[in-house]
Amino acid sequence: MKGQVSHELEVNVPAAQAWELYGTIKLAKLVEKESDTVEEIEIVEGDGGVGTILHLKFTPGTPGFAGYKEKFIEIDNERRVKVTDAVEGGYLDVGFTLFRVIFEIIEKGSDSCIIRSIIEYELKEEAAANASFVSTDAVAKIAEMAKNYLLNNKA
Repeated sequence: MKGQVSHELEVNVPAAQAWELYGTIKLAKLVEKESDTVEEIEIVEGDGGVGTILHLKFTPGTPGFAGYKEKFIEIDNERRVKVTDAVEGGYLDVGFTLFRVIFEIIEKGSDSCIIRSIIEYELKEEAAANASFVSTDAVAKIAEMAKNYLLNNKA
């Protein structure tokens, strides 16, 4: 079973400024600081470029998983696209064979952009009921955090 869900949020900052946050490790640091559901984001490997592995640990009592590891598999500075795949724990423990998050920063004029967050997933047929774990809630919250940060730190 395959699926995809997405979320979009317009932000009144230049696309280049939003990409400065999304295209780097700065986004993980912001989420770790501002989120009430993420307790810690540990950099397991890398420096924020392709191949970087993060271990996301959720706050005790948060519904769902205790955490999982994700790997940056693509960072395209020209197209402003960042792709991460779950590589250990979390979704992979409940029958997902792919859990991918794609962040795109889309220019919309000189002082505006759209943060598009896409979740692509594949599940083993016997775990199809677990598709209900897939939600844009987390990426929507991240986009709102990013929007607030970007507007408060506008260049």
